Amino acid sequence: MAASEVSPSKRPTYGNWRRPQSSGLGSLSMGTTMILFGGLVLVVLATLVNRLLAVGLFALLVLVMVPMVVRDRHGRTMLTRIGANLGWRQAASTGSNLYRSGPLGRTGHGTCTLPGLAAASELSEAHDAYGRPWAMLSYPSTNHHVAVLTCDADGASLVDPDQVDQWVAHWGLWLASLGNEPGLIGASVTVETAPDTGIRLAQEIRENLVDDAPALAKAMYADVLEQYPAGSARISTRIALTYSGAARAGHDKRDTEEMAVLIGHRLPGLANALAMTGAGPARPMTAVELAEAVRVAYDPSVAPLIEESQNSGGSGLTWQDAGPIAADEAKHQYSHDGAYSVTWCMSDAPRGAVQSSVLTGLVAPSPDIARKRVTLLYRPHDPASATRVVQSDKAHAEFRAGQQKRGRARDDAAVRAARQSEEEEASGAGVVRFSLLATATVARREDLPRAEAAMDNLSGPARIALRKVTSSQAAAFAAALPIGLVLPAHLLMPGSVRDHL
Repeated sequence: MAASEVSPSKRPTYGNWRRPQSSGLGSLSMGTTMILFGGLVLVVLATLVNRLLAVGLFALLVLVMVPMVVRDRHGRTMLTRIGANLGWRQAASTGSNLYRSGPLGRTGHGTCTLPGLAAASELSEAHDAYGRPWAMLSYPSTNHHVAVLTCDADGASLVDPDQVDQWVAHWGLWLASLGNEPGLIGASVTVETAPDTGIRLAQEIRENLVDDAPALAKAMYADVLEQYPAGSARISTRIALTYSGAARAGHDKRDTEEMAVLIGHRLPGLANALAMTGAGPARPMTAVELAEAVRVAYDPSVAPLIEESQNSGGSGLTWQDAGPIAADEAKHQYSHDGAYSVTWCMSDAPRGAVQSSVLTGLVAPSPDIARKRVTLLYRPHDPASATRVVQSDKAHAEFRAGQQKRGRARDDAAVRAARQSEEEEASGAGVVRFSLLATATVARREDLPRAEAAMDNLSGPARIALRKVTSSQAAAFAAALPIGLVLPAHLLMPGSVRDHL
């Protein structure tokens, strides 16, 4: 993300985000081009043996190439869509899209653990350098370890534009600093909006209202308790930091205890740096707080009970009971403990320059969506890999532009943007991959069409293209939670191979 040079009287704009690409023939990627050339070589060699065999090989090559070349408006190839549909049909035929837990469930352990990608996750509690308890969520299959920070964001209402721009600048510096974090491979920011139950307000009034208060004051507070909670919303902001315990240059593989010490020493500095970004006071979430947040996401009806228990000493909820009792995954929606959710993913970032308020409407509460969760996913590059990325991006952009006899405006703009990214990285800017997930949750199935229409209306002003996740609603729902899932680590095909197809 880069800020343009502007005069003091003009608000700065941001942009220059690019999708990773690889050089190939025409609009083809490098992997697709290699497959095409290899197939053509086989066809030519087959003509020396049998022309009929050559025709058959050519027809097979066409059948292989068409699904890899044809793309929809979201950039997904036909091969990707076919693979997703086949995977969904297999899951539906075996019943793995259905989840039943609890004492009468089919999980075999009698508890309500999380389904899907987070099923094997383990939650423990450690202490940071300040002695504060924090929840460490571990994924044994990938050796990933997650710490979650909760923030009380200040908000931009009645704040000078210059102050907002400073917050954005410090946020960019904070993201760039993640590339220097030892072992950090991913981060996510989750902004969740939900109806306010009014329990906190009632508790505050009861604690401060004295028995001999004037009748007028008591009547006023009674009206506040009756009217204020209606229509108000509660906004929660959580930041998940995912570290890898895998071996890397100069360090051996780390186990859970060693990662707890490493992350615990890093958390205070990361949390304190967030104060300059407008995130407000940031602190690590405890194990009970994280379990409560995940439980409410799967079953919003328990939110008042958990909030009441927080005011009376805590719920004592464990990670084994944070998941749903029942969850059914459909192709385009996800039902869980009586609630219904739909998750979208970002298929295209805003083109051109945008101002810092571009996502305000998307993350703000919506009257048509009972509970909305917008999650920004980040994967920072370390300085060495960042240099390789921008140099490769520049080479690919120049290669594609050089293939055209007549220069196209989009290719010329891509070359200028790639050169600008290289210059900014050379001057110390960070390089981060990012995406976005948005989840809308309602209490009734018949409310889903209205929630989907509301998300379509919100994505327009945000200038992003949202695509409803197909055949992977359960995984997308879990990835949008503040539990630090790094989705590329859970794919069968490595990310480096997918980038070249």
